[in-house]
Amino acid sequence: MTQNKGSKTAGVDKVIWTTPTQKIQAVEDIKRRGYQPLPLRRIYIPKKNGKLRPLSIPTMADRVQQALHLLTLEPISETLADKNAYGFRPKRSCADAIEQCFKALCRNNSAQWILEGDIKSCFDKISHPWLLGNIPMDKLVLEKWLKAGYIEKTEFNPTHEGTPQGGLCKALHKPP
Repeated sequence: MTQNKGSKTAGVDKVIWTTPTQKIQAVEDIKRRGYQPLPLRRIYIPKKNGKLRPLSIPTMADRVQQALHLLTLEPISETLADKNAYGFRPKRSCADAIEQCFKALCRNNSAQWILEGDIKSCFDKISHPWLLGNIPMDKLVLEKWLKAGYIEKTEFNPTHEGTPQGGLCKALHKPP
């Protein structure tokens, strides 16, 4: 949490952990019982097409909770995921996807067409009930994350659908 490139970006509590003392205290403060995530801080980053993409920044404490869940759930999701899925997967890249396409299309009897798809606003619109019913994790924690809302400028916005882009557990929110 303190070594990645997002470690200098604070959530709504404006806290970042930079000193060894702060990091040790953070470890001592981790708890499941009574855990309540804070709303996310909403910022916008430019997309290649000139539009803006919303990015939601969790607090450092919420990132730690997400990281702990990710460490336990990622091996499960990796065993269940399609072997030829490459988006948001650890140790997989665009080059890996291109290599798999080449292998599948280089034979004489291969398909002549490739269909590419992108689910418009997938993260913004994904159903909370679907996530709660299909993600194999602590449902209370997942629901708290989904319902934490976000603060844009100084205004709180509740979340009724979608999942934030910016947190660690986006890999766990993959639709089938």
